[in-house]
Amino acid sequence: MIIDLEKFILAERGHWAALEKMLDRIDADPRQRMAIKDVKRFYYLYQRAAADLARVATFTAEPGLRQYLESLVARGFTEIHETRVKAHRLAPLHWFFTTFPRTFRHHIRLFHAAVLITLAGVVFGGAAIAFDPGAKRILMPFPHLLGDPSERVAMEEGALEDRLEGHRSYFSTYLMTHNTKVSLFIMALGISWGIGTAVLLLINGIMLGAIVMDYMLAGESVFLAAWLLPHGVVEIPAFLIAGQAGLLLGGALLGWARPVRLRERLRRISGDLVTLITGVAILLVWAGIIEAFLSQYHEPVIGYGFKIGLGVMELLLLILFLSRSGEGRRNG
Repeated sequence: MIIDLEKFILAERGHWAALEKMLDRIDADPRQRMAIKDVKRFYYLYQRAAADLARVATFTAEPGLRQYLESLVARGFTEIHETRVKAHRLAPLHWFFTTFPRTFRHHIRLFHAAVLITLAGVVFGGAAIAFDPGAKRILMPFPHLLGDPSERVAMEEGALEDRLEGHRSYFSTYLMTHNTKVSLFIMALGISWGIGTAVLLLINGIMLGAIVMDYMLAGESVFLAAWLLPHGVVEIPAFLIAGQAGLLLGGALLGWARPVRLRERLRRISGDLVTLITGVAILLVWAGIIEAFLSQYHEPVIGYGFKIGLGVMELLLLILFLSRSGEGRRNG
């Protein structure tokens, strides 16, 4: 029997609150994966609460306390001994605004690696065009980019007809599907221990650097920014996240001397791969809409200042989303 109930409650209340907080987190996101130290902490708190329940079971003066501990221990027992597959409520908004950005941040170092590889390509492509303008026939596999940038700008700004009239939806859908296929390919190349993913990121960076330098040398930087920023600030990060997923796959295949079997390593990252590439597909849907309905229209139809401002705003919102969204919840 407990002699000093008030002192007992004061000493144990913090442990009960900690266990309840962990249970609430599990209820809020049942798919989260706890670290080993957190699992040990959870089991310790559960055992302590069960022991406390046994101590107050015979103390009839506090039925409310006993009921609270019974509920707490029952919830803990359920989480520890549950073996059935839990049915999860479909929550796409929760997934997009919480699971996706959290997964992105969990593997942020791989994203940084994808960025560095792409930037290396950008520098190489830009330098190649700066020192040898004729190299763009090799570096730019797109016929409409091989001509003089100033001539193309004059043609785009002087166009009297809307060449996409009646075809904007088709063009938008084509962009979405094509770019999603490219992203899937970037990720899938991770099966080459990440080498294929890195090579494709480098090639994309070289092409981007060559295009940017070509237009800058021609004095068409404003046109280029207004053309690329509205959709590019979403499309390019989406490709980088696909590269992040490919490097994640490559790292799992390599193992990096971790004493875990390949099958288990792949099982651990499978959910994150699906999350990252699905998030990429959603970002590319937005990029496809913007490119077809806005990016392809230039002055005097749409002012360059508006397009550049929109692109900057999109970039800031994307950075805020990926760096902060879902931050209040526990990482899984």
